[in-house]
Amino acid sequence: MAFDAESAYATLLPRFGRRLRLHEPLARHCTFGVGGPADLWLSLETRDELLWLVRRCLAERWPLLLVGNGTNVLFGDAGVRGIVARIALSDYRLVEQEDGSALLYAEAGVSWPKLLNELAAQGWGGLEFGPGIPGTLGGGVVSNAGAHQRDLSQVLEWVEVLDVRPALALEAGESAEESAPQLRRYERAELELGYRHSRFRAGRQITFDERGYPQPAPRALIEPAEIVLLLAIRLQRDDPAKLRTRIEEYRQHRKRTQPPQPSAGSVFKNPPGDYAGRLIEQAGVKGLCCGRACISERHANFIVNLGGARAADIATLIREARHRVRERFGVELELEVELRGEWEIA
Repeated sequence: MAFDAESAYATLLPRFGRRLRLHEPLARHCTFGVGGPADLWLSLETRDELLWLVRRCLAERWPLLLVGNGTNVLFGDAGVRGIVARIALSDYRLVEQEDGSALLYAEAGVSWPKLLNELAAQGWGGLEFGPGIPGTLGGGVVSNAGAHQRDLSQVLEWVEVLDVRPALALEAGESAEESAPQLRRYERAELELGYRHSRFRAGRQITFDERGYPQPAPRALIEPAEIVLLLAIRLQRDDPAKLRTRIEEYRQHRKRTQPPQPSAGSVFKNPPGDYAGRLIEQAGVKGLCCGRACISERHANFIVNLGGARAADIATLIREARHRVRERFGVELELEVELRGEWEIA
């Protein structure tokens, strides 16, 4: 069934007002600065709004893609059919524990850099390794974000998710004991957290076609099927001045080592015992350009947008870097960036 954007817009407008936009360019909503239009774009500010929209999309069979800050995503040049909704839930609270630590209860849309500065001023440490991680905490769980030999798995206690898999199973004609979306809590040990991996990425593996171009994972009616809503993170007391110094050191390291142009951070995961950037550089493709996209001269595991790049240009560079590394070293690089939307690469 084709998605009727005009009809959906008329239905949703009374509830969401100016936050709802028709044919919104996704280049405005990702750090790569590329991507065609979403049929409908929306920013969700409360849990109730998110739950209501998911239920409505299930009832109406409207395709829904939920995103964060767009820091680790590459949208196709043809855009995204259906509704793209940004999770902007940004409340958090600290609860001190008897052992002197604290639990941070943070909604999925909390911005990592903004949170760090506020926690440091209060003398709470644990997340200060992440000033160079521009995304949200919810997105950080999906990829187990990390830097400077630390990652989220070392401080995360549990997450709460909205699980729509039973409803999607019913949609696909499979049996489901309970078809309504369910709130679930996963303890850290249940999240399968590893290097740039969690249970939430298990079904999102990007494949490559016979020519070597990346292909997005098949899309369900609601993506993702498990939607991170809330995180509980263990924090420890630390000296505010030391925390601020550490954060600034990490921030300066990022400025020295990462390119200033628009990008989505590291394109490929580091293979075991090596670095993707080193392999790409040694394979001779550092500085290679396609259209207005280039493999960065500063860091070869970054593809940058020089202004006016297309998603297809970036995909071509992904293909070329991966092909050259395989030819030279026999290593299959795995994408860290996620592909979303409609893709037709000539």
